[in-house]
Amino acid sequence: MEEEIKMIEKNNTWELALRPKDKEVIGVKWIYKTKLNADGSIQKHKARLVAKGYSQLPGIDYTETFDPVARLDTIRALIAIAANKKWKIYQMDVKSAFLNGYIDEEIYVEQPQGFIAKGFEEKVLRLKKALYGLKQAPRAWYSRIDKYFMDRGFRRSLSEPTLYIKSQGNDILIVSLYVDDLIYTGNNEKIIQDFKEDMMKTFEMSDLGLMHFFLGIEINQEKEGIFICQRKYTETLLKKFKMESCKTVTTPLVTGEKYQKENGSQKVDGSMYRSLIGSLLNLTATRPDIMFATYLLSRFMQSPSQVHYAAAKRIIRYLRGTKDFGIWYKSTNDAKLVGYTDSDWAGSVDDMKSTSGYTFSLGSGIFTWASKKQATVAQSSAETEYIVAATTLNHAIWLRRILEDIGEKQEEPTIIYCDNKSAIAITKNPVQHSRTKHINIKYHSLREATTRGEIELKYCSTEEQLADIFTKALPRNKLEELRMKIGVCHKHIKGEY
Repeated sequence: MEEEIKMIEKNNTWELALRPKDKEVIGVKWIYKTKLNADGSIQKHKARLVAKGYSQLPGIDYTETFDPVARLDTIRALIAIAANKKWKIYQMDVKSAFLNGYIDEEIYVEQPQGFIAKGFEEKVLRLKKALYGLKQAPRAWYSRIDKYFMDRGFRRSLSEPTLYIKSQGNDILIVSLYVDDLIYTGNNEKIIQDFKEDMMKTFEMSDLGLMHFFLGIEINQEKEGIFICQRKYTETLLKKFKMESCKTVTTPLVTGEKYQKENGSQKVDGSMYRSLIGSLLNLTATRPDIMFATYLLSRFMQSPSQVHYAAAKRIIRYLRGTKDFGIWYKSTNDAKLVGYTDSDWAGSVDDMKSTSGYTFSLGSGIFTWASKKQATVAQSSAETEYIVAATTLNHAIWLRRILEDIGEKQEEPTIIYCDNKSAIAITKNPVQHSRTKHINIKYHSLREATTRGEIELKYCSTEEQLADIFTKALPRNKLEELRMKIGVCHKHIKGEY
């Protein structure tokens, strides 16, 4: 607590003032948290002074509140590129980041319990800078750090507002911001070191060295590549649901099993089920092999049954047998963006909607993927494949812009593999007009992108379709084959794919 107060005073966050008669004074409280290392050991105990921002009034106490954060797709893309080029990735943490943000509004808070100024007990604190808990605190911090980067010649990505790039001839420095965590990489160690030193002069920083633990993800940087996993999180999940000694299975779902809202089985505790599914969703950050199973079962969170709960626990049994698995990004010197797009047809028993799946790689393990139920009912397999291809296109265009921003411009059209020849034919010519005229016009942007030369939709057989793992439950042999091809493997067995 004393350390937190010292940091606040060092930042010149507030000043004593008379209690205003025409302004609401916001209360404060202490929040306590224990930060853990990647191995689960205690890193440090933290005490945070937080304003009771829920009492603030919009338009009076605050206006803008939005604070962008880096997408995991972007983080994994940086990891894939760094592995490709054998760059090192570093990490820094801004101490009490929100205390650095400037605010424009006139805001008063009560003096914190245990630290009331003697002789000035009746006074309050007028804020000069943001305090944790304020509605505008995240936005104020982002504005401050954004100005820092702009003043030092960085360029902000138009497609990812938390991605900053600085180029000097052939040298490049890339920084990604996730609230108060910064990860940075580049091809010149001196420029990287200069950046770190300047950051530490401007802000109170914690130098974390090589990136090794980020948002629960363990990162192992090796000579041949980078391996990411969530082994410790998986062990915590097993312990949480008392399944440390459960019998393992070889697939997340039973092949051919159909799941629906009303299946005749008894209902279970919804809060427990939602907690389980939420934990599994967190694991999909490095385990795309459980993506389809987890998102399929997330459709039943409102009213889960014993059948749904048993299926979710099966995923945990699968994870126990593969807890050391993660994604391996190897050094290949090939940063060519390649995508795969696939869909089932009317796979949802409840509404006959289809499930879309896609994924992209940059020469080795996949770094972005999705499994999602489509918004409309498709009348044919060609239509559902065409819809998911259009969705994949939108993601591909965004990825191409991100890659161009960080110096990896894709000179050739991005190849997206699809296993439906009719869907490919529709993108090249408006054939079968009577069967496609009802398709929403937004999906026809796929044709334009193909004509412009940004995207090329190519045919691949179902056996070679990597996105198949995101649209259906697969038997063991097929699952293991695709799992290896997308880069998911044991940390000590990095196979070829």
